[in-house]
Amino acid sequence: METKVVMDTIWVLIAAMLVFFMNLGFAMVESGFARAKNAVNILSKNFIVFAVSSLGFLFLGFGLMFGDGNSIFGTNGLFFLGGADNSPATGAAYQGVYSALSWAGVPLMAKFFFQLVFAGTAATIVSGAVAERIKYKSFIVFSFFLTMLIYPVVGHWIWGGGWLYQNGMFDFAGSTVVHSVGGWAALAGVLLLGPRFGKYTANGKIVPIPGHNLSLATLGTLVLWFGWFGFNPGSTMAANPEAISHIVVTTNTAAAAAVLSTTLASWLLFGKPDLGMTLNGGLAGLVAITAACAFVSVGSSLLIGLIAGVLVVVSVVAFDRLKIDDPVGALSVHLVNGIFGTLAVGLFAQDGLTGVATGNGLLFGGGTGLLVAQLMGVVSVGAFVFSAALLVWAALKMTMGIRVSLREEIEGLDRGEHGNEAYPDFLTRKPAYSFNVLSGVAVPQQASQALNKGGVRL
Repeated sequence: METKVVMDTIWVLIAAMLVFFMNLGFAMVESGFARAKNAVNILSKNFIVFAVSSLGFLFLGFGLMFGDGNSIFGTNGLFFLGGADNSPATGAAYQGVYSALSWAGVPLMAKFFFQLVFAGTAATIVSGAVAERIKYKSFIVFSFFLTMLIYPVVGHWIWGGGWLYQNGMFDFAGSTVVHSVGGWAALAGVLLLGPRFGKYTANGKIVPIPGHNLSLATLGTLVLWFGWFGFNPGSTMAANPEAISHIVVTTNTAAAAAVLSTTLASWLLFGKPDLGMTLNGGLAGLVAITAACAFVSVGSSLLIGLIAGVLVVVSVVAFDRLKIDDPVGALSVHLVNGIFGTLAVGLFAQDGLTGVATGNGLLFGGGTGLLVAQLMGVVSVGAFVFSAALLVWAALKMTMGIRVSLREEIEGLDRGEHGNEAYPDFLTRKPAYSFNVLSGVAVPQQASQALNKGGVRL
C-alpha cells in the first residue's frame, strides 16, 4: 500500500505540473491572437491570474468545493485547508472533512494542488475573451471572485458530491466544471464590455482584426495539447495504468480529429485553410473530450473530435454575426464545446469502460437517462455561473469600471495599463484610427489629420 501511495502521489503531482504548464500555452495563444500593442497586457494577465487563483482557492475555494457540507457547497474545511488530513486513504473511505476526495489515496496537499491548477485554468479562459479592452485591475478582482466563490460552488455540485453528482451527472476532467464555467463567466464579461473599437462598422459589417503573431499562437496550442495529457489522465488521481493509457489515447484522438475537421470546414467556408481556426479546432477537440475521456471508446472519441472541429468553426462565425466580440475564440472553444463535450457523455458513454459505472449513453442502448442528467448539469451550471458572473462584472463596472478609455484602447493597453511595450524596438504599422485632440474622439487617419491641422496625433 505504501508503494502505491508513493506512485499515485508522484503521478498526481506530475500531472498537476503539466496542467500548470498550460498557463504558458494560454499566454502564448492569447498574446499571439491579439495585436502587438496589447501583448504585455495579455502576458501580464496570464501570469498574475494563477497567483490570484492560488490565494482565492487556498483561502476559501477548496473548502467550498470539496469540504463536507450540503448538496450546494461545502461548509467544513474552509479557510486555508482547515481540518485534519484524511490521506493517504487506507481501507474504507474516510468520512471526514473532505470525504468527497476520500477515494483518492494521495496526501491532502497533493489533492489540493491538483485541484488548484484546474481552478487557475477556468480563470485563464476569461482572459482571452475580454482581451484588448478590459481594465487590468478589474480582471484581477474578477478572477479572485471566480476562483474563490463561483468556480468552487459548481465544482461542489459535480465533483464535491453535490446535487448534480447525486442526480447522476458525470464530468470526468472538466468540460463543464472548468471549461464551461470559464466560458459562461467570459460571456457575461464580453456582453457588458461590448466589442472592441472598430470591430463592427455602423452598418453591421464585420472588420477582421488579425492577431500579431501566429507563431506564438501555434506554440501555445502545442503546449496546451501537451498539457492536456496531464489534465485528462491526471484526473484519475491514481497511477492506474489501464485507465491512464485509455484516456491519453481518447484525448489525443479527439484533438487530432478536430484539427482535421476544422481545417476542412474552414477551407470549404473561407476558401483557404485558416491557421487560427485550425489551432482553435485542436483545442475544441480537447475541450469536448475532457468530460468523456474515461467513459467512451477510441472510436467514439474520434466522432466527438470530428463534431467539435466543425462546431468551433460554426460557432466563431455565429458569435461574430451576433456582434459578440471574442478576440481569441475562447467562447467557441471552451463554452460551446464544453457544453457539447458534457452532452457527449450522455450520447457515447459505455458503462464500466475504465472501471466507472456511468451507465450506457443513448447511442449505446442506455436510453435518455444519462443524457437528461448531463443536460440538467449544462443548464443549471450555465444559469448559475452566467448570473453570478454578470453580477460581479456589473458591480465592478459601477465601482472601478471594467473598460479602458477609448484613447487607451487605440494606443494599446501595454502603454496605458503597464507603461511599456512588448516590442519597443520594432517599427509597428500605423494605426487605422487616430485620437483627435480637439474633438476627443477616435476618427480615421485622414479625417484626424484635417481636424488636428498640425496638432498632436496619437
